[in-house]
Amino acid sequence: MNGNPNLKIDWCTYEAAKFACENWHYSKTMPVGKIFKIGIWENNIFIGCVLFSRGANNNMLKSYNLKVNEGCELTRIALSKHSNSVTTIVSQAISILKHKNNGLRLIVSYADKDQSHLDIIYQAGNWIYVGSSMNNKPDGSWILNGKRKHGKSISDLIVRKGGLKGNTREKYIRKYIDKNAIKYITKGKHKYLMPLDKKMRRQIIKLSKPYPKKICPKGVTGSTSGFQPEGIGPSPISGLGVKR
Repeated sequence: MNGNPNLKIDWCTYEAAKFACENWHYSKTMPVGKIFKIGIWENNIFIGCVLFSRGANNNMLKSYNLKVNEGCELTRIALSKHSNSVTTIVSQAISILKHKNNGLRLIVSYADKDQSHLDIIYQAGNWIYVGSSMNNKPDGSWILNGKRKHGKSISDLIVRKGGLKGNTREKYIRKYIDKNAIKYITKGKHKYLMPLDKKMRRQIIKLSKPYPKKICPKGVTGSTSGFQPEGIGPSPISGLGVKR
């Protein structure tokens, strides 16, 4: 399956993916909802995961005339130190995802401008860039107990705790979650698309815009991840056999 014999990519458990996100992704959080969890191993050591989901935006696929099961979002690339390029890892993860989801036609991904190095990954992988959104505005995320928490995760937490209880969202957060909570101000997000068939590529190529910055001349290779703190944490589990 893989060109490099020391690289193994396969489905992983929720526990393995959660460990990778909390230790090796800048957000330190696991996305919510239905998740397609693909684990990465080098020399039989678990080094991270690539996660795909239906996405937090229910209207994400409408502008492409796709049904909910025809597209998904790449929501996490969480890796420790690695010798294979991120571009190769993501490409092979997409192949596995597509093989198990024959009707999948499009993958959407959003690169935070706050984490500008993420753009290199998509550009090196020939994703189609279609523009950016928001500039220096609240995006619904909050800094809670020192960590960024996305809006949908906060909403799910509030629901689990019984609702707003007559409070505004802001008052509830400061009263029941973190009295020192602050709104996260984002620089915005770049949007990239990966078509999975020729017809979809022809449909969206007309939306393409020049990449927002120059690709790193050496590509995304080597042992540096470039988008989360490096570290060799404990290897949690083999993680195979529990799919999606």
